[in-house]
Amino acid sequence: MWEKLRVVYSIPELRKKIGLTLLFLAIYRVGWQIPLPIVDQASMTAFAQQEGGINAVLQKVAVFSASQLSNATIFGLGIMPYISASIIFQLLGSVWAPLEQLQKEGESGRKKINEYTRYATLVLCLGQSWFYVSKLLVAQGLIKSEFLVDGALPLGWHVVAVLTMTCGTIFLMWLGEQIDEFGIGNGISLLIMAGILAHMPGAGVELLEQADLSLGGAPGKLGVEQLLVLAAMFVAVVFGVVFITLGQRRIPTQSAKHVRGRRVYGGSRQYLPLRVNQAGVMPIIFASSLLLFPAMIFGQLAGYSRVFQTINDALQPSSYAYSLMYVAMIYFFCYFWTAITFNPKDMAENLKNFGTFIPGYRPGKRTADYLEKVMVRITYVGAGFLALVAIIPTLISSSMGVSYSVASFYGGTGLLIAVSVAFDLVQKIDSHLVMRNYRGLLEKS
Repeated sequence: MWEKLRVVYSIPELRKKIGLTLLFLAIYRVGWQIPLPIVDQASMTAFAQQEGGINAVLQKVAVFSASQLSNATIFGLGIMPYISASIIFQLLGSVWAPLEQLQKEGESGRKKINEYTRYATLVLCLGQSWFYVSKLLVAQGLIKSEFLVDGALPLGWHVVAVLTMTCGTIFLMWLGEQIDEFGIGNGISLLIMAGILAHMPGAGVELLEQADLSLGGAPGKLGVEQLLVLAAMFVAVVFGVVFITLGQRRIPTQSAKHVRGRRVYGGSRQYLPLRVNQAGVMPIIFASSLLLFPAMIFGQLAGYSRVFQTINDALQPSSYAYSLMYVAMIYFFCYFWTAITFNPKDMAENLKNFGTFIPGYRPGKRTADYLEKVMVRITYVGAGFLALVAIIPTLISSSMGVSYSVASFYGGTGLLIAVSVAFDLVQKIDSHLVMRNYRGLLEKS
């Protein structure tokens, strides 16, 4: 492995790309620490340490937004507005004819959609930052007293805070694009992974504070045997995530023979890879978002009626009803997202146009029906895997008494994103190595 790393840094172009990527990520981490000038840091720290309520919602949203919403900084919104805008346009592309036509225009259409996505990101940033400042910072009393006039934040300072957070998100979007162009890997994904891994040292310290290096452990502490169980579970979960992320259903294909002059072309047997986890991490993001906000709303209404209190209890992550709803929504969004991103009819037409067919199935509708049937089956397995990974942190937190910030590294959105981005980064580095006749990072010597 050390020899392979030496080869990586011996290639000037690859060394430059990796260096620029690390520099851009360092800039992102510096901006992570710069607070808004109007925020009272002592009050903000006390608010961030609270358990449950709106702070729990902010902590979960921060996992897949490359942000720290419980700590108001210039990058407080993270990259979530850009991700939301991208998802909106991807969904619209499957139901709105003009966007669908743009998607089929190739590079020019993609540039136009990216331009619309940036405009939508700006609008979302303004709306979300205004809501964040007014409903969180002002409502929770987190503003410095010298900025308040008669107990209220003046409109001028409100606008300054909103524009600062908006510019921070736009800068992160630009930073991700610079990584795409001059660095290595997917810029937005690397920013999200950096935000996830930034929580790891704090979670490790918190785990050590809960540990007691004795058999059985003291009351309220984790003993040696529990730490060993947690370590074994972490390795097993990471292995499972890697196994399913790389898992494929390979459908054999046969290309037709072409005779040109005295030579015969084609006729080779290949395979069509279909990913088991075709939807990626999107079902967990959708399901988490749809369950977080009702929980926050009914949490505010719980004191007004026993019915609201019952609904609020059912929407708590530790409840049985919450786990059932979570699993059901993950299954639904797995099939929903796969139906949007995977079109068996188009794939069958592409195979037909290239003179390739699946043995035993006629090109066209029969092939499309077969691909759809296979995708339905493997999506069921992928959705079951996602559901299991999604509820593992809740199970560990409730059964072993570990805080959710520590248990979140055993599954859920954060682990899936980190593993997927890591493999994508390795594949990008491997492409540079193979192009120069070197072995890839994961290939045996």
